[in-house]
Amino acid sequence: MKRVAVQLRIEGRVQGVGFRYSALSAANRNHLAGWVRNEMDGSVSAFCEGTASDVDAFISWCKKGPPFAHVTSVGIKKLPCRGVYSRFTIEY
Repeated sequence: MKRVAVQLRIEGRVQGVGFRYSALSAANRNHLAGWVRNEMDGSVSAFCEGTASDVDAFISWCKKGPPFAHVTSVGIKKLPCRGVYSRFTIEY
């Protein structure tokens, strides 16, 4: 299956609500590789690679987030698949 890659910027109440840890679980459920991290401006960024259907499922999850999050927008940028990551991690 063809692999795809996306860079995400998630905005809203997404820090201090377990977003990164929940995103890690969601990415692992969808067999994705990449990373998630908090940004200084209060947003969360993520990069993921996987099959188109798995990436789409992760994007759908990011639009909702964990129970205490309130996502207002998810920016999506399609990128070339680099195959650099072997698993999904939280970056600090």
